Amino acid sequence: MMIDEKYMWRALQLARLGAGHTSPNPMVGAVIVGPDGVIIGEGWHRRCGQAHAEVNAVASVADATRLSSSTLYVTLEPCSHYGKTPPCANLIIERGIRRVVVGTLDPFVKVAGRGVRLLQEAGVEVTVGVLEQQCRELNRRFITAHTTGRPWVQLKWAQTADGFIGLPPEDGENPLHMSTPVTMRLMHRERSLCDAIVVGAATARIDNPSLTTRYWPGHSPLRVVLSHELSIPGNLKLLNDGHNSIVYNRVKSDVQGAVEYVKIETTAPQAWLEDLYRRGVTSVMVEGGAQVLRQLIGEGLWDEARIEVSQRRASHGVPAPAIDGVIHSRVVIDGNMITTLRRISL
Repeated sequence: MMIDEKYMWRALQLARLGAGHTSPNPMVGAVIVGPDGVIIGEGWHRRCGQAHAEVNAVASVADATRLSSSTLYVTLEPCSHYGKTPPCANLIIERGIRRVVVGTLDPFVKVAGRGVRLLQEAGVEVTVGVLEQQCRELNRRFITAHTTGRPWVQLKWAQTADGFIGLPPEDGENPLHMSTPVTMRLMHRERSLCDAIVVGAATARIDNPSLTTRYWPGHSPLRVVLSHELSIPGNLKLLNDGHNSIVYNRVKSDVQGAVEYVKIETTAPQAWLEDLYRRGVTSVMVEGGAQVLRQLIGEGLWDEARIEVSQRRASHGVPAPAIDGVIHSRVVIDGNMITTLRRISL
């Protein structure tokens, strides 16, 4: 088992190279090892719609005749269906690979154990569950989405040292700035890893945010605004900068340029989360405001919370949400403490 873990660690390293580029597909890494213990092929899923990790690993092998005596290590169960690319399980069988080591099964309904069964029925020896926890952690967004029917939800806010996330309305519409240039850049990296980013109507109106990844080289997520009564002004950046946005509301369904207005009858967050999932969104970052954050916390519809605590004090304002969770990480950057909480363990 220690030998299997050694090569699975390498497959995990490769899989991480696809971070921010593979969604709604998972990140996957693959390693092919000859009978002498030497790696003869490697690959990872580089981008959604392109070749999967197994395909890239097989293509990297200089001498294809060695495949029949080699072992394939892959972080996620090989696919067994035709999507944008052919099934990887079929490729493994066709190339004569006789042993496959899988990190974890794929929860996606079109795979979900079928890839392993297809291999076993063809006489391939399959080992499942090597570094399973690490492989599931790598794709926690993908796994959560396909096991719950809603996107993985990351809550995010910054607060003062005395526990406020914003100023009261009577203090004007100037937002509190608590992130440093470094922590802002890191937050934009977090944005680039999510499919969508969500704000409430008040946050959209007061902050007039762009919600793009301006400070990190990565894709900008789909922007989502929750404005049940369409109380947001028409001159917001989110409605006019040409990037795709969705506005969930109870008034109308319409498309205006890059902005889609989606009418939903309920204000329950499960409704817009399920609609995003149907659109292929597997992860969302929720940046506020306080009412949206508290509603998601209250209904248990969150998976991770990223809380940045500034050294700045406000003495009054909008209190930060109360939240209970397991501390996953805690680090001090530029004097600000960033804590990551998890609601449950995968």
